[in-house]
Formats: sequence, structure tokens, C-alpha cells
Amino acid sequence: MSNPNLHARTLTELIEANRSHPGRITHLEGEHDARDVGFEELYERALGILHHLQRLGARRGDKLILFLGNNEQFIDAFWAAVLGGIVPVPVALGISDEHRHKLLRIARKLGKPFIYTERRSLDRIGAFAAQAGESEAFEGLRSRAFLVDDLTDISRAGKSYEAKPDDVAFIQFSSGSTSEPKGVVLTHGNIIANARGASEAAGFTQEDVSLSWMPLTHDMGLIGFHLIMFYNRVHAHLMPTELFIRRPLLWLTFASRIRATILCSPNFGYKHYLKVLGDRPLEGLDLSSVKLVFNGAEPISVELCEQFLTRLAPARLARTAMYPVYGLAEASLAVSFPPPGAPMRTIALNRHHLGVGAAVELVEAGARDAVQLISEGRPIPHCSVRIADDEDRPLPEGRVGHLHMRGENVTRGYFESPEANAAAFTADGWLRTGDLALIHQGDLYVCGRAKEIIFVNGQNYYPHDLEAIVQRIGGLELGKVVAAGARRPGETIEQLVLFILHRGSMEDFLPLGTAAARLINEQTGLEVAEVVPVKRIPKTTSGKIQRHLLEQSYTDGEFDGDLAAMAALREARRGPETASRSEIEEKLRTICDAALGGRRVDVNDNLFELGASSLKLIEIHERIDREYPGQVDLTELFDYPTIAELAHHLEGKLGATQAV
Repeated sequence: MSNPNLHARTLTELIEANRSHPGRITHLEGEHDARDVGFEELYERALGILHHLQRLGARRGDKLILFLGNNEQFIDAFWAAVLGGIVPVPVALGISDEHRHKLLRIARKLGKPFIYTERRSLDRIGAFAAQAGESEAFEGLRSRAFLVDDLTDISRAGKSYEAKPDDVAFIQFSSGSTSEPKGVVLTHGNIIANARGASEAAGFTQEDVSLSWMPLTHDMGLIGFHLIMFYNRVHAHLMPTELFIRRPLLWLTFASRIRATILCSPNFGYKHYLKVLGDRPLEGLDLSSVKLVFNGAEPISVELCEQFLTRLAPARLARTAMYPVYGLAEASLAVSFPPPGAPMRTIALNRHHLGVGAAVELVEAGARDAVQLISEGRPIPHCSVRIADDEDRPLPEGRVGHLHMRGENVTRGYFESPEANAAAFTADGWLRTGDLALIHQGDLYVCGRAKEIIFVNGQNYYPHDLEAIVQRIGGLELGKVVAAGARRPGETIEQLVLFILHRGSMEDFLPLGTAAARLINEQTGLEVAEVVPVKRIPKTTSGKIQRHLLEQSYTDGEFDGDLAAMAALREARRGPETASRSEIEEKLRTICDAALGGRRVDVNDNLFELGASSLKLIEIHERIDREYPGQVDLTELFDYPTIAELAHHLEGKLGATQAV
């Protein structure tokens, strides 16, 4: 069936056209907890919320930070802003101090934004702001806050605004950045062009059924699996990201139940699902309806694609369903898609011949120096790409170079960032993606990064931001710490590795390395795979750190001896295990052991020193909440990071409850 929204030029025209259609969005809040919101109801609710935003003083062109964990509330508020010409700015809640700091940085950059959130989240920001000396910034934000908790009546409609294609639709800030945030400005025209091009390339129809657990603060979640699905009147199902993290097996259980045709996940989601699935049988799981499983948002692992497809084959998931794509926020999401239903195409190249301008050398997939790359298709309609050398001159097919793009879907620039804009665009108007790629037999293969970005759990992090956090440790100066993303042979996802300049003994380095990993973990929720002592940090003649050389040395195993020696030293220093002093301590220890890969956790071990990433903390919290419902808040794991401390805190809470 042809797309009924081909003539929509803006998001306001899109929701106006859809309001009379019997389509719906389904919110899957739990295994047996689903709520449908019809397109007409969504439109009316959005106008009702717009009335309250306009009463608060929000007007056309004002910025509205969406700081919400609930998908249904987020979508209502997003469309309320769009209908009023107010610019939504999605910001992820997160669970660490760096996420809260990021919100305040974004608010400061936006000037005087409004914020739509819930009281609990606003109170947490306030508490953090007081502690961080940011009370003045917070007070300004609080005066322009609208709380979901206060939304009791949406019977009065706000005054809608008819957008133009060149109007700003929303601003997407980089997902994991922790210093000066960059906001990608997307117009209505950008988003509609991307929706049109992606729909033509993937062949979406009104008969499709989509399912996504990606956060709506991420471009794949918001644009790919809400706006593009809404553009095509697809029956979209949204699963909370936190529910996927806690119970990943529900993802494909839902897909089987609703007969989904379109799914999505970055690398880490497939790995997380397979890890929890383990050797369990796939009884009752029928994925024969699935046509496309979008795979993007971070470098794609050929090995992980194969593992996932092989493991899910008994559930009748077609091998042709895996759909590796390339995109980024600056393109309003989609850049290139392969033909739907085509088998995955891969090539193996000599990893040492991937410099800019190099002619690619094809090798056998199993060769020692082979790196396997996957085809991410060809540019979607209304978007173009080229491969260029260091001087922005186009390179022919078969050579590695900088990946540039342009088209109706491509942003005009970053929000009030003239320096970033100057660096992002070539003299002839192409946007530099920061990725290295090549064209082989007409297909796009992304093979590395020119820009310094680390991909962890589907999010982007800037190395210098992470390095700045580590440099809070006394004695560590600028240039003595290097954060990098690396993937060892056989690994399917990129890992965060820290390299620290150290010329002393291993005994002296161990506490420094432990402190560095803990600080990153506490501040960002990221797990540091390894902290590596290095005798020198390679730099260019102009003093720029050569991260890729350290990454390559790590990948080649040059530091394995030192890492093994450190692991042995760490184990020797642990000493005898502390016995659990109570039943609660023992239960908490069992929970932490299971979440941290079966390692035996001492009651006095700091969870952040052990590498309890935000994903693992969510898993630990889920298990604690099952054992002691409603007693421990997720953020309290930061306040009581050892089993002994948490048990003592929990005992006090339980005692107070019983005394009432």
C-alpha cells in the first residue's frame, strides 16, 4: 500500500493527517501490561499539554527539555511542543552524576529553556546542583519547569502553530558526551526527507508491525522507531529500555506475540540478549514474521550477527532479516540501507592497510591480519555520500577515506557552535561524518573513525571527556591518561580501555588503576575493561595523542603480560574473604555474584572498583527489588557501594518499616 503521508512537508502536517486514522501506538510496560494510544487520542493529549506549556509562558521558538523516563509521557510532550512551534530537546535521565551535570550544561547552552519532567527527577537534579555549586543554574530551570505530576486536566486545547519545512523541529544532543554538549539542529524538512528516503529504501507499509526498546532520547529510538513508523502509519510497539536491560528475553517474546515485522538493536543489545538466553530452549518463540532487524548505532560485529542469527534460527528468524545500516543524528538518522531481504554481504581486509587513501587489500576471513567488515548498503533516496582524502578530494571506489554526506536530510549545523560547524562542513558543502569508509562493488563499508569517539552500549563518548574525569586523581596531568575504544580478536563489542603513563612498579600502579576505573564508573556508569600502564604515550610531532597506536598495541596483545601480572597481584592483595555477618549480606552477595559474571564478591568490595557498569547496576537493583520490594532506590547503590554498607542501610529501612 502506498504511503499516505508522501505529501506531508512538516511534522505538524504529519500529525494533522494522521489524527483521523485509526492507527495506534502500543506501550509495553511489562510482560502482561500493555496500553494502546490511538492517533486521535495522541493529538488531543498533545494539544491539552500544549495549553499548560503556553500558560507557563512557552512560546514558538522556545526550547523545551524533555527529561522523562516514561515513553508514553515523552511522546505526548514531544508532540505538544511540536504542535506549538516549541523546540523539544530530549535528554536521557541516566543514573550517574555526569548525566545530571550534562542536563545542566545543556540548559546553560540553550539559554532559558523550559523543562518537562517529574518531581522526583527535578528534586534529584536540585540535590546534585546544590552539591556541585550549580544552584543558580538549577533555580532558573526550576522556575520554567512543568511537572508531569501536576498534569490533571488536559481538556483545554493549546493554540497550535503551522510549521514551515525550514523551522527547527527539535535538537538532538550527542548521546554520551560529558563536556561541552553539541546539539544537532534538525528541521521539519530534514526529518520528513529522511522519513521519505528511509521508507522508500526499506519498503515500509501500513501492514508492518514494529517493536523497539531503544530510548526515545536516541535518534534510532525517536526518529527510526517512532517518527518514521508514525510517518508510515505502522503499528509501533515501544518497550522501556530499562525493561529490556532487566529482562532482555521479553524483547523477542513480545516480537513473537505481536508478530513483529521490524525490530532494531545495536551490537550490545544482541550480546546482552544472547548472554541472558544462554542455553535455554526457544520454546514457543516464532519469529517467522520478522522481515528486518535493524542493526546500527555503533560499529557492527560480523561475528555477533552470525551468533545471533544462528542461535535464533530454531525460532524461524530468517538469516536475511539482519539489516546492517549506517546513520547518525546529523543525517536525521538514516544514511545508507542494504536492499531488504538480501543476505548480509561481508568482506575481509588487511587491517594494516586501512589508512586514508590506501587501496584496500582483500584477504581470507580467517587470516591473522584480517578484519571483517559488513556492507551497510547504499545511500537512501535524498542523501548522497562520498569518500574523500585528507584534503576533501573525492577518492575512487576501493580506497579508504573520510566519509562525507549531504542531502535534504542532513543538518545545517550544531546549535550555537560556530567552531563545530566550521570543522564539520567542507568548503563545497559536504558534512564530515568523522568515520572512515570505502565503497566496494557499490556498497558502503565503514571501517574506522577519524574523529575520536568511543562507542559503548550504543552511545558515543568523547575520549577527552573521560580523560578529564580521571585527571581528578591527584598527580595525573593532561596527556598522561588516554581513553580509547578497542575490540580484541574474538570480541564482538568495543570495550573502554584506559592507558596511563607510569614508569614505576606494578605495586605502585595498582591503586592508581583501581581509582581511575572506579572514578569513571561512578561518574559515567561505564565499565572500564582494562587499565593499562604504559611507559610512553605516542604523539604526533605537533603533540596530538595517537590513540590508534595504543589501541592497535592492545588489540595485538602487547600488554597481555603486564595485565596478567596485575591480575595476579590484585588477587594476591585481596586476602581472605570476609564472611557475611547477616542473612541480608549473604543474599546481597549472591545477587552481586550473579550479576558480575559469577565472580565471588567480598562484602567490603566497592562495586565500582569491580566494574559494575550502569547496565549491571540495573540488573543488581532489579534482583534486590524482587527480594526486598520498594526498599532500595537505584541511586542508593551509588551512596552505599559495598555489600556491607548497603546491607546496613537496608537493615535500617526494614527495621523502620517493621516498627511502624
